[in-house]
Amino acid sequence: MKAIRRFSVRPVLPDSLRPLSDLARNVRWSWHPETRELFQALDPDGWRAAGGDPVRLLGSVPADRLARLAADPVFVRRLAAAADELRAYLSEPRWYQQQVERRSADAGTAHDGTAGGADPAPGAPPRAIAYFSPEFGITAALPQYSGGLGILAGDHLKSASDLGVPLIGVGLLYRHGYFRQSLSRDGWQQEHYPVLDPNELPLTLLREVDGRPTHITLALPGGRSLRAHVWQASVGRVPLLLLDSDVEENARRERDVTDRLYGGGSEHRLLQEMLLGIGGVRAVRAYCARTGHAAPEVFHTNEGHAGFLGLERIRELIAGGADFDTALESVRAGTVFTTHTPVPAGIDRFDRELIARHLGDGGELTELPVERVLALGQETYPGGEDGLFNMAVMGLRLAQRANGVSTLHGQVSREMFAGLWPGFDAAEVPITAITNGVHAPTWVAPEVAGLGARVAERAATDAGARPTDATAHTSDADLWALRRTLRERLVVEVRERLAASWRQRGADRAELGWIDGVLDPDVLTIGFARRVPAYKRLTLMLHDRDRLTELLLHPERPVQIVVAGKAHPADDGGKRLIQELVRFADDPRVRHRLVFLPDYGMAMAQRLYPGCDVWLNNPLRPLEACGTSGMKAALNGCLNLSVRDGWWDEWYDPDFGWAIPTADASAAVGESAEADQDRRDALEAAALYDLLAHQITPRFYERGASGLPDHWLAMVRRTLTTLGPRVLAGRMVREYVEKLYVPAARAHRATSGAAARELAQWKARVRAAWPGVAVDHVKAESEPREAPAPGTGPGPAPEGVGAGASGEGECATVELGTTLTLRVRVSLGDLTPDDVEVQALAGPVDEADRIGAARAVPLKPVGGPSLEGHWSYAGPLALDRSGPYGYTVRILPCHELLASGAELGLVAAPTERTGEEAGLLMR
Repeated sequence: MKAIRRFSVRPVLPDSLRPLSDLARNVRWSWHPETRELFQALDPDGWRAAGGDPVRLLGSVPADRLARLAADPVFVRRLAAAADELRAYLSEPRWYQQQVERRSADAGTAHDGTAGGADPAPGAPPRAIAYFSPEFGITAALPQYSGGLGILAGDHLKSASDLGVPLIGVGLLYRHGYFRQSLSRDGWQQEHYPVLDPNELPLTLLREVDGRPTHITLALPGGRSLRAHVWQASVGRVPLLLLDSDVEENARRERDVTDRLYGGGSEHRLLQEMLLGIGGVRAVRAYCARTGHAAPEVFHTNEGHAGFLGLERIRELIAGGADFDTALESVRAGTVFTTHTPVPAGIDRFDRELIARHLGDGGELTELPVERVLALGQETYPGGEDGLFNMAVMGLRLAQRANGVSTLHGQVSREMFAGLWPGFDAAEVPITAITNGVHAPTWVAPEVAGLGARVAERAATDAGARPTDATAHTSDADLWALRRTLRERLVVEVRERLAASWRQRGADRAELGWIDGVLDPDVLTIGFARRVPAYKRLTLMLHDRDRLTELLLHPERPVQIVVAGKAHPADDGGKRLIQELVRFADDPRVRHRLVFLPDYGMAMAQRLYPGCDVWLNNPLRPLEACGTSGMKAALNGCLNLSVRDGWWDEWYDPDFGWAIPTADASAAVGESAEADQDRRDALEAAALYDLLAHQITPRFYERGASGLPDHWLAMVRRTLTTLGPRVLAGRMVREYVEKLYVPAARAHRATSGAAARELAQWKARVRAAWPGVAVDHVKAESEPREAPAPGTGPGPAPEGVGAGASGEGECATVELGTTLTLRVRVSLGDLTPDDVEVQALAGPVDEADRIGAARAVPLKPVGGPSLEGHWSYAGPLALDRSGPYGYTVRILPCHELLASGAELGLVAAPTERTGEEAGLLMR
């Protein structure tokens, strides 16, 4: 019989054991080995049964066991020490507080080093940053993630905590999480959605002073309301606020808004994103009011799902008396937007009418002109669809600073969104890149961390620390023994999970004796685990099944592969890929060498990364934004075998692994897209097999004089000591602070009140006047490279470059070291030189005369306007390199509060009617 009401009954802890509750409720235990060891000692059997979850453990420990431990002075002292260590971790100054003190001292401003101290110096780090993400992968005990985006967000929060960065995380609490995965008998993915009770998770409910739960409310069309409670997870020093719509005050439809991560149809997703963005800002305001936490100066939108946060902040300012344009400038200044997708298909887009219905009259944000809101998400570029509202486009328009998540992804993002900045080359699109990192204490196996006596943990807070320095003092024999131990542990884990999977598929225990022979701790082990969209090519390894079988069953150099991954519930194509691989893995000939493990998640990953020798990644380049799984593997001494995409394109080195050659331009003339893809897969699969057969397996199995694989171990050492420090999330978060958060806080402080209003008015004036801005005339005069020898003249000036020359020739030849004096006449219409910057752009040119790696040289105004209203500019241009070279000139808007000259998307360049040359080609 089903219960009509569910309760969580918690034990009453003896006074001496009360600190256990605080330790369990702060998920720092998920990356702090000593705290986990303490809970394991509390009840070893219960710890295993609870899946390593302290909250579940405390709910199941027998009262007599608690009584015995309360009377055990050794355990009580150990508990008190752990509680004291946590209090010190939460309160002592860390890296961020040191930055605050240093910058305050440089500015001569006193500061107490806390987030809520005295008024910060103009260039000081922000008092607080609100970090919004649709998912957070903190621990398997809090399953609020689906893949890399959530894991990255979780690592961001953990590293911010370790560094002392005053972040406030904001997300949604999904009562069913993502989904649990199993397989049918024929290998088809099946989804299960267990109900999560927040009271059984490491969460506390945000309450009002009188004890009532804090309510966040959004207005919906038709007079309906969407209400949510706010749950808080303590991620070390960082509060994570999760909004939950499953409250009694909601109708059933609204209660289900936060039912599943990435579930439901278009309107369901829109309501989730409204609650995340709009409701999330209100939750932050409520949290700061209840706790006294400093209000955020910077808002970080992790992917476009949370983009509505900017609209809510505009509404707040309008409610305070600002007009829309002034509020927009103030909000933009303090907003950071991170894009994670390299393809337009990965961006959330909604029907404009759906947006208008929910954000217009009768809905939420009625204070905002709905046409202005719709314009923020409009795809105003070639190929864009007028009827759709693009969340990433809105995110970019509401943020003055934006970034991709690897160097290559930054380049791809600039090209993908270049249409929003017409007239600018993709390289100048204002989207930078900060390469993702991973949180070492979460992902490094204890045995690997032990090589450096927990140096990996300290590396998260010390920029100079290296996570595995101690490998220099570890012998090859010990390092090889450690690798085998980790591989053997993975073998045990795989067999247990595989047996459970087959029983779920309907197999009888008597049928499963073969599982005892699955995998071998002495065989080269390859890992492949990730989400299963088509571009990640789960089944590329199956392209030539005979050749793969030869590799798996090689008599002297065999290979074994562990595969895991989930397809989105609505992605039947991804499910077919899983089924195809599972059916191959079910073949009795190879099933002891290739396995598929269902229900991939954090708990599995933490065993998989350390136990593999090689981490495989073969996406379609450049569709992998970053791909952090290979980073986690590398931190454990696993070598990477990957297409040069995402982070691997940036940091690949033969010392760290192997690059699979890509066949980006393999299409034959007239070939269909499908045939092109087949050709590309064939070429890249063949390259993968060749690397395994001729480079990777020989290196793993070859033995030196010591009887060990010397070359392999050398690569493991270099991966740990050289690559490891680069992939740390501590490095990533420091870059966010220095490159984005501090500049955004500075802009936020400078762009408020009257300054925001002045900037909005200036932008409106510039946009209105820009049609009258033009480059009218360009002239170049050469100066000799050096003074001519006595008795010699300067010689004839090169055609088109001499004093007073017209420059009408298409090509001129000048000597290296020559300096050109550029003289430019421009029309500024109703603007003045204070409103613009006139630049010369120079650099090497290609066969189409396109300037690459352009260098911008500001030109100075010369005198006042002419009688016709023209302005003259001049400046030197040094020709400091040989080869084909060219220049052009342009006019950009210029204001001290702009983050870049491209911010407004306005540029005036020479045209065919411009006097003299529009550019000069020199050889």
